[in-house]
Amino acid sequence: MKNLHFKDFFWNSDLTSTGGYDAIIQYLNDGKRTCKEVEEYMKARASIEEKYAKDLLGLSKKVCGHNEMNTLKKSLDMFKLQTEHVSLSHLQLAQSMREEAKKLEEFREKQKEMRKKMEQQMDVLHKQKASQFKKTMDTKKTYEQKCRDKEEADQNVNRNTNTNNTKQIEKLYTKAQQAKQNAEEADRLYHQNVTTLGKARDEWQKEHIKACDMFEKQAMERINFLRNTVWTHLNQLSQQCVTSDELYEEVRKSLEQCDVQEDIEHFVNLRRTGDKPPAPVLYENFYSGQKSPTGAPPSRLPPPIIRRGPLPDPTNNSRDDTVYSTVQDAGYSVIQY
Repeated sequence: MKNLHFKDFFWNSDLTSTGGYDAIIQYLNDGKRTCKEVEEYMKARASIEEKYAKDLLGLSKKVCGHNEMNTLKKSLDMFKLQTEHVSLSHLQLAQSMREEAKKLEEFREKQKEMRKKMEQQMDVLHKQKASQFKKTMDTKKTYEQKCRDKEEADQNVNRNTNTNNTKQIEKLYTKAQQAKQNAEEADRLYHQNVTTLGKARDEWQKEHIKACDMFEKQAMERINFLRNTVWTHLNQLSQQCVTSDELYEEVRKSLEQCDVQEDIEHFVNLRRTGDKPPAPVLYENFYSGQKSPTGAPPSRLPPPIIRRGPLPDPTNNSRDDTVYSTVQDAGYSVIQY
């Protein structure tokens, strides 16, 4: 199938019309706007990645498992470390995106400058062509009017050929001659302007073809550049996923080394306080001073009653025969039954 080109399909039947050219310019302006939109998108995405990276970096600095120990602590430390690495990789991704956006901006500005020169040149040619066309049409009207004046003057001479008024005939003849000269001059100017317009048309047509070729080349370069830019952008995102997964894999490997029983034994060996439980609390009787091996609660029964004889009469006994009760006496009680 034959390729289609701008130079073959953007002409107009009206010489002064710029419809085809304007359609191409509109297409290029839309393309330039697309470049700007993609550029702004990538800058915005880079800002999102940068903010995410900074938030993730801050999160990796937070306390997580500070009081943990042994293999689980190693895994949690690895988790924080790789989170920090992921944040740094996102920061690098943001920088790469900004670099791609900068390349797109430079490409857009370069095309803009190249287009500007060609558009200025074409604008001059369009004005020259339109001005010359108007001038040619004006001289055509003048030429046609002078031709009608000449025909009318010739008809007046022919109508008065048989008149006897010599002065009238000479006057009409002189007027006819003047009309002929005017028509010939108008014809010359008209022909000259048509020739000039033809040259202007040829120059414009040649430059129009060159402009079409250049604009088509720019459009192809723009489409290809945008395609490659978006492709590269997606590759960067895919690579980021791979990088993140590789970093997370390090955490998974560390978690595989996390041994539950080992961590339990590590804690026991590190913080053990003794291997014997405390002895039972024994019951101690206030009066007997005996300890119950079973720790049973005291009995509610009253202490045993010890019957004693009557107090001795101090008058009938000597000092040496006096008997005193003391609290050391196991059978002593202030309560008498």
